[in-house]
Amino acid sequence: MTIRFRRLIGAASALTVGAVLLSGCGAGATSAPAVDAVPQPGGDLVFLIDSLGATWIPNNSSISSYQGHIWGNVTDKLVYVDAEGNLSPWIAESWDENADKTEFTLHLTEGVTFSDGSALDAAAVVANIEIWAKGRPDEGINRIGLFPSANYVGAEVVDATTVKVSFSAPTLSFIPTLAYHGSILLSPETLALPAEQQADLTQDIGSGPFVVEKVAEGDSVVLKKRDDYDWGPEAVGHEGAAYLDTITYKQVAEPSLRTASVESGQAQVAYNASPQDLEALKEEGLTVETPRYLGFVNGYALNTTVAPFDDIAVRRAVQHGIDRDEILSTVYTEDWHAAESFIQSTVPEATDHSAEFAYDPEQAASLLDEAGWTPGADGVRTKDGEKLSFTLYPNPYLQASQAVDELVDQQLTALGFEVNLETYDVPTYGQKVIGNAAIPATEITRSFVDVGTVAGVLTAQKKGDEDWFKVGTSDATLNDLSTRIATATDRDSRAQVADELQGYVLDQGYFVPLTQIVQRVYVQAPEVSGVSYNGLAYAYYLDAWLND
Repeated sequence: MTIRFRRLIGAASALTVGAVLLSGCGAGATSAPAVDAVPQPGGDLVFLIDSLGATWIPNNSSISSYQGHIWGNVTDKLVYVDAEGNLSPWIAESWDENADKTEFTLHLTEGVTFSDGSALDAAAVVANIEIWAKGRPDEGINRIGLFPSANYVGAEVVDATTVKVSFSAPTLSFIPTLAYHGSILLSPETLALPAEQQADLTQDIGSGPFVVEKVAEGDSVVLKKRDDYDWGPEAVGHEGAAYLDTITYKQVAEPSLRTASVESGQAQVAYNASPQDLEALKEEGLTVETPRYLGFVNGYALNTTVAPFDDIAVRRAVQHGIDRDEILSTVYTEDWHAAESFIQSTVPEATDHSAEFAYDPEQAASLLDEAGWTPGADGVRTKDGEKLSFTLYPNPYLQASQAVDELVDQQLTALGFEVNLETYDVPTYGQKVIGNAAIPATEITRSFVDVGTVAGVLTAQKKGDEDWFKVGTSDATLNDLSTRIATATDRDSRAQVADELQGYVLDQGYFVPLTQIVQRVYVQAPEVSGVSYNGLAYAYYLDAWLND
């Protein structure tokens, strides 16, 4: 069957936190212009951002909460996902799939070109799918982590505008993954470059509404509009080139400086404002956008190979030892909600497992007592001469992460833990924490478009899988559940497996949910209109303009 404007199953409309912007505050699909306002071409938008990352290798940086903003405006995707979780055509104007969901045929929009004039045709799409699925790990080019690589057989050119993609097992997640922010389309010439040249953003050629004009390493990236662009997502409803002349992404590490610059008119957008400042900013007449995304909640992935989390009792004690209501009331605003599982409640397959990790300090203490962890004279529990101690590393990609970890420190200290905090900036965090198999607990979240992709994150059955809990292939139940969710043939049966998977991961204490995530917070000047936010909560500026 041919699929057009296919909707993710379930009440995905819950993805939108708010409806239309009211009183300068909201979290919908598009920032609302004034009534009867007419879009004005021209203008230069300045977007202040925490970091511009450490590398621009596309496969490695496109899923970044920072660099993803730039990639989303200089590249296109095959499929678009909106803020309500609806899938719709983009460069793939339609698609077909066979009955057992192992073969997909993509029909491409004609006449699309990369900014160097080369065709975005079937051959280019095949080249992109291949590198998403496989990467070039020997060169330091990752595969796209949530691409369904486990069963990927290959992609082939049928004709100039038709691509056939095959899998060895049912892969319901394939089409949704084409809307994932890692699935950016780049010219085959870019993809053929060695990693060190791909890391130069000025050499990375996309087909999006903006092109890279200038890069000042560690300081700023300037984009300018592409005058001949005319193939934006149908769902955005914008024909032709962007209105804005340029977008400047300027790195400013301090949140208060970012928001002060918007208040003073020196910039139009401040990213990742402190949650505690949002109400005051709204009262000043600024717009605050807090879109949520489909994906994992914010929480700790526990390393089962490192003490003390090689002990299930300790893992379960941490789950029950954290007071999430205190975190929400102390650190966040009403835009944040308590976690109900380890995936966001807006994911259609999410089910409420909150009772399995509910705050219960008495139960937490009992678990530790039964496991032989006894309180010492200084209040820290010990066992076999070892302290019940571990280190948390606040995640610099998550606003208020340090404040959350400080509260968790206090709460767990009351139970007899010794919790240390080590704080790094984004580059150092990437070097010392991400991928470090010795880290006991990783504060993490992740967006995804389809629940079928989670198997490659939670397990290590295939090369390149992320293995969040460091169980390798030792947990047969986790392997089985992950395989079943990845290879389900229909959404109803897959939803049942997803419920089992959520219950099992939480029962084993592999993950400690904290809050549902609002990772991307935008504070905008009132003259900014027409910004759209996709299902991954990134700001897209094709239809944006500045209202004098």
